[in-house]
This record gives sequence, structure tokens and C-alpha cells, in this order.
Amino acid sequence: MSKMKEYPKSPMPPQVQSKPGLESEMRPRPQYKGSQYRPAGKLAGKVALITGGDSGIGRAVAVLYAREGADVAIVYLAAEQSDAEETRAAVEAAGRKCLLIPGDVTDPKFCRQAVEKTVTAFGKLDVLVNNAAFQQRRDKLEDVTDEQFDTTFKTNVYGYFYMARAALPHLKEGASIINTGSVTGLQGSKTLIDYSATKGAIHAFTKALAQSLVEKKVRVNCVAPGPIWTPFIPTSGPPEKTAEHGKQTPMGRPGQPEEVAPTYVFFASDGDSSYITGEVLALLGGETTAG
Repeated sequence: MSKMKEYPKSPMPPQVQSKPGLESEMRPRPQYKGSQYRPAGKLAGKVALITGGDSGIGRAVAVLYAREGADVAIVYLAAEQSDAEETRAAVEAAGRKCLLIPGDVTDPKFCRQAVEKTVTAFGKLDVLVNNAAFQQRRDKLEDVTDEQFDTTFKTNVYGYFYMARAALPHLKEGASIINTGSVTGLQGSKTLIDYSATKGAIHAFTKALAQSLVEKKVRVNCVAPGPIWTPFIPTSGPPEKTAEHGKQTPMGRPGQPEEVAPTYVFFASDGDSSYITGEVLALLGGETTAG
């Protein structure tokens, strides 16, 4: 019987990075390879497009999708090129192809181009993972500038809308859209007011779009993680906040990307979740009062 894997507990080393942040500079490095995960060909022959796929949860999803037999395209900001190349190497090590598409999801033209590049490269699109996001902690509402508010909503809500709209003409029966929500969209967060609002919007968008597409047999679901150890964390607040990330959970630690990614496999797999659409699934490290 295999022993349960031990993960780093809070406090983590205090650290800070400028946005958008690089996974390669985090200590300890986020864990994304899924050493205990056993693939079963659940996504064999499928093509997935993942925004924010260079690092964090997006990277872990890209790697597990590849291990399950999918080719992957990842969208990321140009400043994250080095992280994206590491993700591509991991996907290719799993025996699948990885297309790198740098750009900004706040631009609807770029979102259309990202979908077209994916379809041109791989011939189709089966799974869209909306995962790119922007987050910045502020102590009070008055500290949230108009510019920050716009960036948060343009990235987290408009970007999801733009990508879904661009992908939809290519999604056939059995395809799926998977959105990344957050515990903050269920509970709120006093230092993430704008971010929490966008995540609540994503949860509602998931449910509405699922109803809209159910007759087309395209499923739409959402993963709502709690505190996860990703480049988001050292770029969105002071180092002492980074160190305490995840400490408040019953498990006393942040989750690792590889602990979240199997949920995205589940939602992308017809064999696992063919009767599930419009679901918001929370992964909260033992917290049981999310919604």
C-alpha cells in the first residue's frame, strides 16, 4: 500500500515577485508532475486549449492532460515565456504535442487568434480551460484603483467570455469548457474584493453557459480551489502574506497544483463526468462551509 505523499506546510519562506511572476523563482517550487497520478487514456486523441497554462494550476492541468493522451495549446503572457517552455518540455516528455501561444486574453482579437491557431495546428478543439487570472491584494476598497478593477474584470471575466465565444463554433458534441473559479467567489475575501467579485461572476457564468449549451451536448463546469501554491501568491501581496498562505485551512497548508489538476481531467472526460454540467466543485483543504 502506497504511503500518502507529504506536502510542504505553512509557513512557507517569505518571498515576493513582480507580476506576472515565474514559477521557476518560487521556493519551494510548486509541484505539478503528479507522481502519484495514474493515467488511463481518458483524453486520448483530444485537443485542449488552456489559458494561463504556463505555470501553476494551468501547467499541472496541461501535464495531466498530456499524460491522459491529449495534445495541448497553452496561452500565457510573453513575460512568462521561460515558464511556458518548461511546461512544453513536460508535455512533450509525456509524449504529446504542446503549442505555445503568447498573448493577452483581455484582447478579444487575440482570443480568436488563439483558438484559430490551436485548430490549425491540431485540426480541432475538444476542451477549453479558462484559467488565466489577475489578482492583487488591497487592505480596503478605497485602495482598489479604477485601473486595477478594470484589469481584474477584463482578465478574469471578459477573458473567459472572449475565449468561450471564440471556441464555441469548434466545440462538437462531447466537448467541454472548464472554468477556474475560487473559494473567494463563494466566501468573499476582505483583501480581494474585486477578485472575489470576478470569481463569483465566473461561477454564475458557468451555470448559465451550461444551461445554454446542454442541448448542444457541450458540458460546462468550474473548479473552485482554495489556497494553492502558484506564482499568483508571491506577486499579489506582501511576503508575510505569502508565508502564511494556506495556514488557515484544516490541513494547515496550501494545496499543490498537482492536487487540483485531476479535477480538470474528471470534467474533461466523458467517461467520468458525462452527466455533470453546471457544477462548481470546491477543493478547499478540509474547509466544509464554502457555499
